[in-house]
Amino acid sequence: MSSPSKLGPAERAEAIRALKETELDILVVGGGIVGTGSAVDAVTRGLSVGLVEARDFASGTSSRSSKLVHGGIRYLEQLDFRLVREALIERGLLLQRIAPHLVKPVRFLYPLKKRVVERAYVGAGMMLYDIFSYTGLRPPGVPHHRHLSKRQVMRAIPSLASDALVGGITYYDAQVDDARYVANLARTAAHYGAHVASRVRVEGFIKVGERVVGVRAHDLENDERFDIRAKQVVNATGVWTDDTQAMVGERGQFKVRASKGIHLVVPRDRFQSKMGLLLRTEKSVLFVIPWGRHWLIGTTDTDWHLDKAHPAATAADIDYLLEHVNAVVAVPLTREDVEGVYAGLRPLLAGESEETSKLSREHLVAHSVPGLVVIAGGKWTTYRIMAKDAIDSAVDALDGKIPESTTQEIALVGAEGYQAAWNSRGRIAAKTGLHIARIEHLLNRYGTLSDDLFDLIRSDPSLAEPLPGADDYIGAEVVYAASHEGALHLEDVLARRTRISIEAWDRGVSAAPVAASLMAAVLGWDAKREEHEVQVYLKRVAAERASQLQPDDESAEAIRLEAPEIVSA
Repeated sequence: MSSPSKLGPAERAEAIRALKETELDILVVGGGIVGTGSAVDAVTRGLSVGLVEARDFASGTSSRSSKLVHGGIRYLEQLDFRLVREALIERGLLLQRIAPHLVKPVRFLYPLKKRVVERAYVGAGMMLYDIFSYTGLRPPGVPHHRHLSKRQVMRAIPSLASDALVGGITYYDAQVDDARYVANLARTAAHYGAHVASRVRVEGFIKVGERVVGVRAHDLENDERFDIRAKQVVNATGVWTDDTQAMVGERGQFKVRASKGIHLVVPRDRFQSKMGLLLRTEKSVLFVIPWGRHWLIGTTDTDWHLDKAHPAATAADIDYLLEHVNAVVAVPLTREDVEGVYAGLRPLLAGESEETSKLSREHLVAHSVPGLVVIAGGKWTTYRIMAKDAIDSAVDALDGKIPESTTQEIALVGAEGYQAAWNSRGRIAAKTGLHIARIEHLLNRYGTLSDDLFDLIRSDPSLAEPLPGADDYIGAEVVYAASHEGALHLEDVLARRTRISIEAWDRGVSAAPVAASLMAAVLGWDAKREEHEVQVYLKRVAAERASQLQPDDESAEAIRLEAPEIVSA
């Protein structure tokens, strides 16, 4: 039995009422990719499920990735074949079954600098990559790798410096708007009956003897505290895992270390290429990834011990990425070419190595105390496997026979019928009066849920207007984010439901007042609240820009933290 997938203010209030009144089978703490995935896994087994998140969905690591769904080609060199194979099977599943509207193939070039030995070595790795992708009982969903001569490479990527390579190998992976995917997962959990609420912080665990039987929760929107009872609690808090574990009064069975990775966003016209790039660095690998009308360049890999909510990019981080890209391009990129910058933290399982690039991307599940399951580590692409393993561990402690995970066949809301809608996009454009490029944009963000946005535009044609300084997005998307996608604050819309905060030259400053006005009508804000939302967002942008001029993490963080929180979390 499914429920409406809408996550508006009324639905949030109803979810909180249910969380207060119901003893759940499973409560998931953490609204990132693993937490929302765990909620979907549990609820589709027929369990009663709650999901709470202290901030916005995907506001941590899950919105600040490289936006790739990939096997992790660098893990082949580390001989981590099991992880690569698992991730490649998941890539095919996401591309073809679970979220074809959100996950798309993307082509990369690996430039070669040595003629024979390197081509043979890298080519063998690419062949293994392709073979692993066929082992999941379905086709991989992307073409296999190809060898290119130097002339073929230069024809495809004229912006490369001719002395930077002797040839190349192309291969495919996939990409996704990570934050949009997580919001879609949260809606999918709600669709199947989970009680989902963001801006609800867990401040402690309820124990009977040694057993965890629930949590003490704080609704940050109205400053109300209440208890949530559950037979099993799943801690899926990523880089906050150690902090959450400390609330139980137990020492965790493993430690999670945070590794900072930053990405740059530059306009598409600064680099002429028909495909992305995979470059080797002295520490790891670096990607240049096509992203709509932009390129994403990343990432760095450095230890982080400071504020987990707001990792800051430094001038040194930005210069590091520019330096490595400029080593292979004919016309160097400069700081003036950078439209946006974002920083995120990877939750790595701490091992013997002091280098974060050597720490494990494997995940671990622990039932550290009765009633509490902890899931940590892993990578974005394998979230479904992580969620399945966490819920498997939780249901082992529940009475009765619980069905196995079904998420291998559960498509996200908006996915069913997507291909038919895509094939009909010309007819949809004619019917709605929107340009076909706009229809394609909406279908690739909302799938068949685009019909909801067409209804909004039909009732108010002004919602088809693009947002100031962010032509890719229209007013209807802001309204929809607040009414259907759980966005409670302006930052939720500009940073995560859309990517205006990293894609627009002004980082969303022009769009902020218009977006706030549209949200106000849905969320019932008065003029004072509307202005407050805009001012807090503008201060965030100013602090991020200033922090990116600083030489080191400590000084960058100090400036970034000067910006106020919209809600104290």
